Amino acid sequence: MAHGHNEHHIMPLKTYLKVAGALFLLTFLTVGAHVLREHFEPFSAVIAFAIASVKAYLVMAFFMHLKYDVPSNRLIFATGFLFLALLFGICMLDIYTRIFQGNVL
Repeated sequence: MAHGHNEHHIMPLKTYLKVAGALFLLTFLTVGAHVLREHFEPFSAVIAFAIASVKAYLVMAFFMHLKYDVPSNRLIFATGFLFLALLFGICMLDIYTRIFQGNVL
């Protein structure tokens, strides 16, 4: 059955709990990656950005109901996500092109 424009998709509580559990798990993974950042040093920013991107997708897809929304709204949010990826890329270029000066105090 196709949904009309005025109908809302009702998601079961079980789905919300699974997504919330995944968000908590990814939050703990973020903290763990921060604690172990010296082991992942060249890739620590990439790992942090990847975890943040997955968390943002889960929130947008399930809590904002974009997974079941009309394609035009998904396109608008995807465009915003592409600009966010561009911003992340520029930040990563800035991080990885800095010259380490040591402790300058």
